[in-house]
Amino acid sequence: MSFDATVLTMFPEAFPGPLGVSLIGTAWREQGLWTLETVDIRAFSKDKRGFLDDTPAGGGPGQVMRADVIASALDSVERRGRPLLYMSARGRPLTQARVKEWAAGPGVIVLAGRFEGVDQRVLDARGFEEVAVGDVVLAGGEVAAMLTIEACVRLVPGVLGQALSLSEESFEDGLLEHPQYTRPRTFEGRDIPPVLLSGHHAEVAKWRAQQREETTRERRPDLWAQHLANQQAKGA
Repeated sequence: MSFDATVLTMFPEAFPGPLGVSLIGTAWREQGLWTLETVDIRAFSKDKRGFLDDTPAGGGPGQVMRADVIASALDSVERRGRPLLYMSARGRPLTQARVKEWAAGPGVIVLAGRFEGVDQRVLDARGFEEVAVGDVVLAGGEVAAMLTIEACVRLVPGVLGQALSLSEESFEDGLLEHPQYTRPRTFEGRDIPPVLLSGHHAEVAKWRAQQREETTRERRPDLWAQHLANQQAKGA
């Protein structure tokens, strides 16, 4: 069973973008491990000019995407048990845990909004989950949709083919990844840490674990606090 991604967008020409290159692109075009479909929302507008937005109820700046147009676009797609995701700055944060859940399923259907957003009624009526890729506001949801799909697809079995490598990445166990090094041995006066060249696998593993903890504590105190809580719970 492949992972099937469908994107509802005003700009289907933006895809596949980075999803079409490297191992992920090969897994799509040549191996068929996942699929990508785009649906042009404009095609479902009843306005002869293709308009799919209107002024906000209650007044205010900008335009809002119409519920009826979004619903028609979505209803043209076979859902097949796939979750509906709406990329939104007001959504719940995208996490690796959620990505793993979606990657293990049949795929995702992603709505990439524009303007001031989408009429809330269609989100509620169709059961969309609002997802935020960060504490930022983008001009549209296409980039966020690509990010979400890539995060899922790279976990599909066979796409990257490095299960051990995936297990040691950031967020997999609540900690950030350790720093990486390769040749040359010395770069602009900076050497590769000697322990990585020692050949002592146990010492290398210990050093990497320490680096992961230090990096997480310094850069993501929220993750570090959660890690400590989890460790205490395990020891209780």
